[in-house]
Amino acid sequence: MDSDFITLMVMFTQPEVFAAGAALRPVTDWTHYNHPYTANILNLPQNDKEVYKKSSPIYFAEGLKGALLICHRMVDVNVHYQDSVRLAERLIELRKENWELASYPVEDHGFERETSRADEYKRILKLFTVNLQQNVGTQPARGNKGNK
Repeated sequence: MDSDFITLMVMFTQPEVFAAGAALRPVTDWTHYNHPYTANILNLPQNDKEVYKKSSPIYFAEGLKGALLICHRMVDVNVHYQDSVRLAERLIELRKENWELASYPVEDHGFERETSRADEYKRILKLFTVNLQQNVGTQPARGNKGNK
């Protein structure tokens, strides 16, 4: 969960850093994540609305530039599918075109079916193959200032 939250935050707030990212069953708005874990870190949403807003990726979606793949299992009892649906609606409202939502209708937080897992991996591979191959060699490696 945490790496998927970080993927969204960096894709939305630092769009020049990554050409593509995959968020798998991500928390998009901490207000909707009903877990004692959240309250221990952020207090309760009704007591600290601003902290929840500053730490929820959905409020930064306008920054998306790279290609984004969101994969979510529809019967996930941990991170609810509606989180990704809310983000999809926000991306539609912002007229973003470089994203995709892959839904897995019979899967919970962890995959049970090999076919679902294979589909997700295929989509992630395609995302990175298409979006990173076109950028190979167009930018110097970090730390390389062009010196040979």
